[in-house]
Amino acid sequence: MARWEFKLPDIGEGVTEGEVVSWLVKPGDVVKEDQPMVEIMTDKATVTITAPKAGTIVETRGKIGGIVLVHAPLVVFELGGGAAAIQAPTAPSEGPAATAVGDIRESLPGITSLRASVPRASSSSGTAYFNDKPLATPATRKVARDRGVDLRVVPPTGPQGRVTKADVEGYAPPSSSSASAQSGSPLATSSSAAPAPARDTVKITPPTAAHAALEERIPFAGMRRKIATKMAQSTQTAAHFTFVEECDVTALKALRSRLKPAAEAQGVKLSFLPFIVKATVAALKKHPILNSALDESTQEIVYRKYFNIGIAASTDAGLIVPVVRDCDRKSIIDIARDIERVASDAKAGKSKVEDLSGSTFTITSLGSQGGLFATPIINFPEVGILGVHQIKTKPVVRDGSIVIGDVMLLSLSFDHRIVDGHVGAAFAYEIIGYLQDPDRLFLEMA
Repeated sequence: MARWEFKLPDIGEGVTEGEVVSWLVKPGDVVKEDQPMVEIMTDKATVTITAPKAGTIVETRGKIGGIVLVHAPLVVFELGGGAAAIQAPTAPSEGPAATAVGDIRESLPGITSLRASVPRASSSSGTAYFNDKPLATPATRKVARDRGVDLRVVPPTGPQGRVTKADVEGYAPPSSSSASAQSGSPLATSSSAAPAPARDTVKITPPTAAHAALEERIPFAGMRRKIATKMAQSTQTAAHFTFVEECDVTALKALRSRLKPAAEAQGVKLSFLPFIVKATVAALKKHPILNSALDESTQEIVYRKYFNIGIAASTDAGLIVPVVRDCDRKSIIDIARDIERVASDAKAGKSKVEDLSGSTFTITSLGSQGGLFATPIINFPEVGILGVHQIKTKPVVRDGSIVIGDVMLLSLSFDHRIVDGHVGAAFAYEIIGYLQDPDRLFLEMA
């Protein structure tokens, strides 16, 4: 019997490493050719790595949440007679071709188009470098935290403007005189040009012996860590403010009840969400700043003249945002069909890359657990998000009389760097107007 070392394959253009999300095999397992072995997450997607040939698993390299470099050893096999000896780490061309196939789980929405241009500067040029959204892997970020280095001021040398470990380890801060002389630099302040300190790392105090058996630790990895990174980026970059208002949807509820049988005849489950999407698109057309994004690399506001609405979906892996595209050109029944498809794929972990990227505005529905109101976090780099709450029966005033109505709370968060308070409020009331008088949607439908 001979041993053979399988290496992490080239997952895609510009990808140099990946995070181990989950192992599907363990040492001692006998695997067949093309049997799934491990899920690897990159900045672009999650892929399933399959076995290139049959054999017995001797060793797996990389713990869950750990980083593995492309062409680094991943799995050691025990093969039958006639197989090649263990593969040398420096000879990636030996042995069968490694494959990464199937099951693309996730892509970060709305980032690609705004990161095409990444500022660069040489540390020896005397010019202070600053990038508010540095690209770096979790491993590189840990090195930066350990060294107290602010990644935003480290000139990148990696693919697609990525900061590498070598960049962090070789970084030397510019002198205070040269940094402060940089007119207009984000680092040039009246007090100091020193980089901001890294955030403190929180360490949980070990439990007493009596409590140790009552704790369970699981890796903070995969989709959950991606979500955390996105949420932290949004809250640390966008200047959030939230606007909350009631919406009397009695007429909308009646309209949906009348249209449900026709939708069901076409095999479509008609919820309130397609109407809300249409109302949002109509409001976005009247307030185009809400369909924009800030390209910080060029200091330009990008007005998107297409309407791709992200629909936040709760899955076992966490909250992700599949996208319904070109909602301005689709009927309510078409939008309902698309929402049902992308949400179903998301919950089954079968989302396509194109269904998880390119949103221009996001709606998150809290459904039956709607509560009173919330402060939804913007799906960065978008500038607004709409939170939809549970419909409740409440007293409302109509024509001077108190009657019973169906009321839904709407919570909208905006990026105050781009959206002024009165603009956000006007946008919210535009949506409310369409939902309270839904016949307007048909009158103004493109």
